[in-house]
Amino acid sequence: MRWSSFTALAFAARAHAMLRFSCSELVVDRIDPLVNPGLAPSPHLHQLVGGNALNTTMEPANDLPSIATCTSCQFTEDFSNYWTAVLFFKARNGTYKRVPTFANQYLEPARGGITVYYIAPYDGKTRVTAFQKAWAIEQRCRAELTPMQGFRMIVGDPNRRTDMKDGDSRSLSFRCWNENFGGELGAPGTNTDTKTLPNKMCPGGIRANHFFPTCWDGKNLDSPDHKSHVAYPESGSFESGGPCPASHPVKIPQILYEVAWDTRQFNDPDIWPEDGSQPFVFSMGDGTGYGTHGDYVFGWKGDALQRAMDQNCQVNCPTLKTQSTQTANKCSVPRKVEEEVDGWLTELPGGPPVTYS
Repeated sequence: MRWSSFTALAFAARAHAMLRFSCSELVVDRIDPLVNPGLAPSPHLHQLVGGNALNTTMEPANDLPSIATCTSCQFTEDFSNYWTAVLFFKARNGTYKRVPTFANQYLEPARGGITVYYIAPYDGKTRVTAFQKAWAIEQRCRAELTPMQGFRMIVGDPNRRTDMKDGDSRSLSFRCWNENFGGELGAPGTNTDTKTLPNKMCPGGIRANHFFPTCWDGKNLDSPDHKSHVAYPESGSFESGGPCPASHPVKIPQILYEVAWDTRQFNDPDIWPEDGSQPFVFSMGDGTGYGTHGDYVFGWKGDALQRAMDQNCQVNCPTLKTQSTQTANKCSVPRKVEEEVDGWLTELPGGPPVTYS
């Protein structure tokens, strides 16, 4: 099996735990509860999925499972929120059209959105702490563990336009799919996957990959930059059990977002730039792809996620409650910002200038 389609069976056979599930589109809106809390409109457009407790401000003390009434994710105990920037196509005449998302392979008929993964190291030995408030390195006393309401983090930086050669840069990439999810083998970010948006027409669309940090300081649910309380392994890789730095000793599951951008409808050379250059741009004005980013707010109910990690759940997870994709597709929230985002536009929502360096 191959990562390009990611049934994940070969990988999962080596993994301690791995969940892969769809979260259908909840809303496309110009809000950002982490970076711009309370602001509507925020500077750029996002596509958001997960529980319908989503709001412009999400107080850390809020218990999302007790507020939400539905989730657009497959697992009904997951009321977390996940979001990324939105991709646009810039036509030869200078107008913009939003690129929709589509269901990832074997997750049809999800209504676009994001494919979410929670992964433990595949060494089969390392236990991950699934976002808990209290922990004890020595005894791992389960009685001391409580769900970590308020935990949040981000990966990437919307202002980047170059490769910074750091953990975030290594964790973000794109794959140019052939038809029917085809393409070369390998995990996201390997082989010919690119750090920039693909500079050619992709017959099967573009997959964006976002790997989040996997080490936590064990104390702070957030930080001013939404990054400093988490870190990447100090050597090796998370997948191979690489050690966390002493400052961030607690291993948390590796979260991966895969976004399937349906660029197929724009594969018309008559509307691409005459010089053949790459025509896609993210909603914050990034024409390179280096600025792609993802945001995460924890919202699992009770100990559901820890159970899934402890029971080595992989693609399927009997310990978790599920709902049909059709039911998940029905969960949505109204836009906070009323503006045109779907037609041909003369500028990006919010008007950020497009930059390529």
